[in-house]
Amino acid sequence: MTGPTITHEVVVVGAGFGGLTMAAQLRQAGVRDFLILEEGPEVGGVWRENTYPGCSCDVPAHLYCFAFDPYRDVRVRYPDQQAILTYMREVTDRNGLRAHLRCDTAVMAADYSDTDRTWTLTTTTGERIRTDAVVWALGQLHRPAIPRLRGARTFAGRAFHSARWDHTADLSGQIAVVGTGSSAAQMIPELARVAAGVTVYQRSPSWVLPKPAASFGPLSRWALTRVPGLHDLYRAGIYHAADLVLAPIMRAGWSAGPAELVARAHLRWQVRDRELRAKLTPNYRIGEKRILLDSGYYPALTRPHVELVTDRIDRLGPDGIRTVDGTERRADVIVWATGFRAPEFLAGVRIRGRGGVDLHDRWRRRGRPAAFYGLAVPGFPNLYMIAGPHSFTPSNSNPAVKQHQARYITRCLALSADWGAPVEVTERAMARYLDRLDHALARTIWCDGAATAWWKRADGTVTNAWPGTVSEFEHEIVGSGPAESFAKVAAITGARDADREVAEQIT
Repeated sequence: MTGPTITHEVVVVGAGFGGLTMAAQLRQAGVRDFLILEEGPEVGGVWRENTYPGCSCDVPAHLYCFAFDPYRDVRVRYPDQQAILTYMREVTDRNGLRAHLRCDTAVMAADYSDTDRTWTLTTTTGERIRTDAVVWALGQLHRPAIPRLRGARTFAGRAFHSARWDHTADLSGQIAVVGTGSSAAQMIPELARVAAGVTVYQRSPSWVLPKPAASFGPLSRWALTRVPGLHDLYRAGIYHAADLVLAPIMRAGWSAGPAELVARAHLRWQVRDRELRAKLTPNYRIGEKRILLDSGYYPALTRPHVELVTDRIDRLGPDGIRTVDGTERRADVIVWATGFRAPEFLAGVRIRGRGGVDLHDRWRRRGRPAAFYGLAVPGFPNLYMIAGPHSFTPSNSNPAVKQHQARYITRCLALSADWGAPVEVTERAMARYLDRLDHALARTIWCDGAATAWWKRADGTVTNAWPGTVSEFEHEIVGSGPAESFAKVAAITGARDADREVAEQIT
């Protein structure tokens, strides 16, 4: 059923960190007629959806926060899921964003009109929303990836993904955790406290660095409370430290060797059993996949009722899991800690730009998803993304990247208003950007490494990760204004000759 069409100046799709950052940036820029559409029942994104035991952030809260409303808790250094969700809700209310928010509204299609130069969004209920500009802020880690295994339908117990936690499940019996990424590392210690037995199925081990205490000590709390400006100084310090120390690891830079030594010492200190330690030692370079920051994972694996299995899973049966060596292990509950379909950007949404060109078809024809600094694509006027392709940083603050993108998008919207027409990034600017991107990617250890990572496709193509520091991202995106890379898009009917020439240059 199709209802009436409503109109807004800007529509932001998604109310996670990216969507709320964009919405706040619009308010700061004086834009009042905007709408935030959220598929779920409340703001929060991944922090609303991930409620597994032990869920927390491995980035310090002072860094993992909104720049326009920074975190200032003097007690918690690394917040858990509930604390982050509460913070996001409070920010939404404090900054007047809830008045623009509509939850339980999923968008299934977006179509650009060459005639009136607007976008029409269609929701899953058939509602149509017309807008001058749309910003997609759907994130990268919200489409669960569950392996297809023989016998999956025959399993008689509970089975669910870590991001779709079943809080009615009885966790006192035999629990199987499939996967050893950050979600698994966080939940396994919690499950080991309540379950009769925990079996962990590992495809490949992760490099793990020790995680500092979740709470600040008395001296730090006193200083953060009493010393003016210390919150901002601490935030700036860890921001630049991440760029200086962690980012070089992805290029096998100066810090890769020391980081690996720390990781090996951490493993040796916490796991005394040589056989188990050998299973947990990666055979790839540190940084080829996401480095874990955790101090509870290894001790949990050494507990007598926890078993680490490195044999590949063959099939599921009614009572549990069978590995390729023929061993069958009982499970009452299976938790798929198997990550997300992160390379599938804007999956499930049909997007048609100028001339009816489908965004997903464009990406397929060109061999990979790509966007100008993860935020714009030629042929799609006044359509933007937060956290699009190649804009995830594995070594610093992703909210900071989103903030840089939101500010740039706001400048694009202002340029569109000044020119009196939609704007889009030109093919020429896109080609220059991709050339710089590919050169930077070639210098990382991701492209020639054999290790799988969630920011890579199965064929090894890097699709999600930014190959530089966040400071470099900021410098590049701020240094090149949209007037240098974007062009005005004319309407098909009645376009002036000059406008036609610009439109032809874009294509």
